Amino acid sequence: MKHCKKMIFALFTLAVSQVSVAAPVQLDRVAVQINEGIILESEISHMVTSVKANAQKAGQGLPSDNALRTQVIERLILTHLQLQMAERIGLSIGDLQLDQTIENIAKEQGLSVNQMKQQIESEGMSFAQYREQLREEITLGEIQRIQVQRRIQVSPQEINNLVKMIQEQGLKDVEFQMGHILIEVPSNPTSEQLEASSKRANIVLKRLNDGEDFRRTAIASSSGPKALEGGIWDYMSINEMPTLFAEVVTDAKTGDVIGPIKSASGFHIIKIMDARGLQTQEINEVRSRHILLKPSPILSEERAKAMLENFLTQIRSGEADFADLARQYSEDPGSGAKGGELGWAEPTVYVPEFAQTLNSLEINEISEPFRTTHGWHIAQLEEKRTTDATDQFNSNRAHQLIYRRKFNEELQNWLDEMRSEAYIEVFEPEIIRG
Repeated sequence: MKHCKKMIFALFTLAVSQVSVAAPVQLDRVAVQINEGIILESEISHMVTSVKANAQKAGQGLPSDNALRTQVIERLILTHLQLQMAERIGLSIGDLQLDQTIENIAKEQGLSVNQMKQQIESEGMSFAQYREQLREEITLGEIQRIQVQRRIQVSPQEINNLVKMIQEQGLKDVEFQMGHILIEVPSNPTSEQLEASSKRANIVLKRLNDGEDFRRTAIASSSGPKALEGGIWDYMSINEMPTLFAEVVTDAKTGDVIGPIKSASGFHIIKIMDARGLQTQEINEVRSRHILLKPSPILSEERAKAMLENFLTQIRSGEADFADLARQYSEDPGSGAKGGELGWAEPTVYVPEFAQTLNSLEINEISEPFRTTHGWHIAQLEEKRTTDATDQFNSNRAHQLIYRRKFNEELQNWLDEMRSEAYIEVFEPEIIRG
């Protein structure tokens, strides 16, 4: 390591010895050594200039130049450590994957790639610089995902606890209109009387589930206080309603019939007639299938893409069947054996490039080959549907909130660990005179 450092300085000393001018000369120099890598002064200067320009545009104040320089050096150290880790595990973002990402970004902005290129260059950055900056961003995102994701565990209990909290907070301003039928039991009932009341309650429940009108059934069968009103209680918040009602509305949706519920007074059947202020969540789901080929030392990026283009030609001409090709060639272990079928899912569960492709397809349309972090795909959109997924939405939201919190915590822990284990030396700037 010391030998490496001496060589670096020897090379720069040689360069300096060949410069003979009276005025101070600022040369690019090694500003930081990180393991066997280096950060040049020009990298620091470039980032400082960029931060200052962005702050000026946003009207944001900045600390002193020394404090800003310290922050920039720290950011560059962490960036270089992550890129070194990516290199060690063989993670690299190829040109084809980069081209695919750029196409997706342009599409999201409603631009062609050429239009986006012109826009970037009009802002003072060369397109080659933009490509390499994007390649670095993708690499950092991938190495963070690979290294941090495996350190995170989200338990069902954590999700359930947060879902309950979300539901309770969401119900504070909701008012429910409840339908109530009570099948009464006598005081101190015999086992026969209890069984008879239970049977009556189950018969009433079956009629309701078969579509019988709730109000008519309540008038005919209920012993409850609102029987003559068709069993209908006026709108109440969760804090105003009887405890029995409050216990069942938390997970219920409009139209749900719940019961029979046993209490000291008898068997209760409750229906959620309506809710004011209840937030339900509808999601758009898709059913799709795909064929995945993973580039490797044996299968090049170009060859994988060409194979999928050939599959696409065969499928469109009727020479081959999508499912048969998926079973034979797809490298997705979860769907390959099922003919590439991915089942019903919200597109956002997939990586961005896959989700964007599905969103761009018509029913039964098959995509052109496209690249994601998993490899090269062709995908077919088979069906779409909209479904009430409030419960699923709350569970997913809870999982995402917990995962993000833990990801940020573990990401910082991982970066701290890498930094503490690395050889890092910061060299103070010097003015070199001839």
